[in-house]
Amino acid sequence: MKIEYNNLYTHFVFTTHLREPIIEEIHRERIEKYITGIVNNNEFKLYAIYANPEHLHFLISRSPKQSEENLASIVGNSSAKFINDNNLCKGVFAWQISASAFSVSKADVDKVCKYIINQPHHHRKISFQEEYDEFIKFYQKTLHPLNDEIK
Repeated sequence: MKIEYNNLYTHFVFTTHLREPIIEEIHRERIEKYITGIVNNNEFKLYAIYANPEHLHFLISRSPKQSEENLASIVGNSSAKFINDNNLCKGVFAWQISASAFSVSKADVDKVCKYIINQPHHHRKISFQEEYDEFIKFYQKTLHPLNDEIK
């Protein structure tokens, strides 16, 4: 069945191999622009992106024809090749073999965009590990089927 309207927003988090802080500030914007091009050329719309030294955040909306896993593979493989081909980090660049994708409601798109764009300020207060642990804790909350309590 054809889907005529969708509201599919996803917040991705990629981490560098071994969470090494190898994305240098001098190359951050070039890497972000390249990834923006990948996203735009694959039927997705990018809302926000920020490349930290050891991780990347970006928020997209997508067509139901494409999966998050497909986009993660395209972005991961293409951007790693771009970074290596252009010597944008010391040594060989690689992303971890898995990424995270968190669904976002349309009502929260602006909030998540501000969060992503504000990464430098955010990480003065909290480490990436603490941030990631908070994401997992938040997104893993479930309602208990018998009493509707959040576990």
